[in-house]
Amino acid sequence: MATYQILYWQEIPSFVEARDGDEVKKIQLSDRFQALIDEAAMRREIAGTDGYLEEWNKGKKVEQDGSVEEIAETVAKEIEDRFAQIRDEALAKTA
Repeated sequence: MATYQILYWQEIPSFVEARDGDEVKKIQLSDRFQALIDEAAMRREIAGTDGYLEEWNKGKKVEQDGSVEEIAETVAKEIEDRFAQIRDEALAKTA
């Protein structure tokens, strides 16, 4: 069974990786997520610091049926579809 994992900067997703043995599919989320990460880092006053780098983390591995391509694409689309909610929650933490 395949697994997927999401790479986050603090609570903001950036990247999806699905894996099944040696087969791997990686999808970087759209540029708006990186822009949000940069904005949140500036508002939280950790942009350009070692603290910024320390905030990157991987979520838990989640098992899911399907090919690595299907899983990565589905998870990435679900995250992309929730961008407005993710943005609002991230920026609320900086207010």
